Amino acid sequence: MSDNRVSRRGMMLGGLALMLSGCSQAWGTRSIVIPGRTHLDPRLRQQLVPYDGSESPGTIVVDTSQRFLYAVEQGGWATRFGVAVGEEGLTLKGRATVGRKAQWPSWTPTASMIGRKPHLVQYAGGVPGGPNNPLGARALYLYRGNRDTLFRIHGTNEPWLIGTAVSNGCIRLTNEDIIDLYNRTPLGTPVLVI
Repeated sequence: MSDNRVSRRGMMLGGLALMLSGCSQAWGTRSIVIPGRTHLDPRLRQQLVPYDGSESPGTIVVDTSQRFLYAVEQGGWATRFGVAVGEEGLTLKGRATVGRKAQWPSWTPTASMIGRKPHLVQYAGGVPGGPNNPLGARALYLYRGNRDTLFRIHGTNEPWLIGTAVSNGCIRLTNEDIIDLYNRTPLGTPVLVI
């Protein structure tokens, strides 16, 4: 065999090693790599962090002042997501539960949104779900009792706004992050917004 040829056995073993290397992960760590997210401030990227709060595992905690959402897990850990929050005075505070979930939800601005931002009247008939919808890829609808609060935890088609206070009160995550949170969040999940 010449020096510039690869044997069939070498090709098969190299391919097998390459394929298996993608299946390994260090125990106790989690790393999610999503192409095209290098523009997001590294501290706002999804990451597993120690959690010393008093909320029990399975709870979502949104810290609006710090611009983070925590999905509380077992053993003193939480998955932390960077979020965009409502403008001052427009955010929900306190406790709620996830009362409904939707994939590619439709969106209709409320009367109070249109009052604050009259240009939204063009959407008064609603915007169908899809990539151009402001609610993004998924939405978790927050309820108090059996009543919809009209506040959502949802995706966004403006990921560069993560880490800011810009919305009409809802909590925004990147579409990649809301898909992950949506998949791990059952109906009835408690939510605390501080």
